[in-house]
Amino acid sequence: MASITFKGNPVTLLGQEVKVGDKAPNFTVLANDLSPVSLDNSKGSVRLISVVPSLDTGVCDQQTRRFNEEAANLDNVQILTVSVDLPFAQKRWCGAAGIDKVQTVSDHRDLSFGEAFGVAIQELRLLARAVFVIDSNDVVTYAEYVSEATNHPNYEAAIEAAKQAK
Repeated sequence: MASITFKGNPVTLLGQEVKVGDKAPNFTVLANDLSPVSLDNSKGSVRLISVVPSLDTGVCDQQTRRFNEEAANLDNVQILTVSVDLPFAQKRWCGAAGIDKVQTVSDHRDLSFGEAFGVAIQELRLLARAVFVIDSNDVVTYAEYVSEATNHPNYEAAIEAAKQAK
């Protein structure tokens, strides 16, 4: 199991850690219009999944903006940002931030994504910062659990993994 801290304090992650080579687990989250979104919705595509505790914090904001900017350079890669923010808040934030290439989805209802990917923080009911790349055959080709939730992920490594995935 991944071991992380949140503001220097150890936290408990629920679910199973996902590793490179694993078949990506399915999940159901909510789009900004409250429609369900699952891994199956993007079957046959490369997915970069950026996981953030809350879009309304500095590092999460920067992470989502960075992947939104990089999306233009990633042909045939779908980018999802997952948080437990309410879909309405995500939609408002995307509008204010000009986010138009990344799809934000909410795991607030039942932590389906968080538990499936081992990023649900038990003590806070937030998601740990992480990045996953899943290829068109639903195999995990990149997995980063950021050891301190307030730190940035390795953007370059995730982007390169997305470019290499088929």
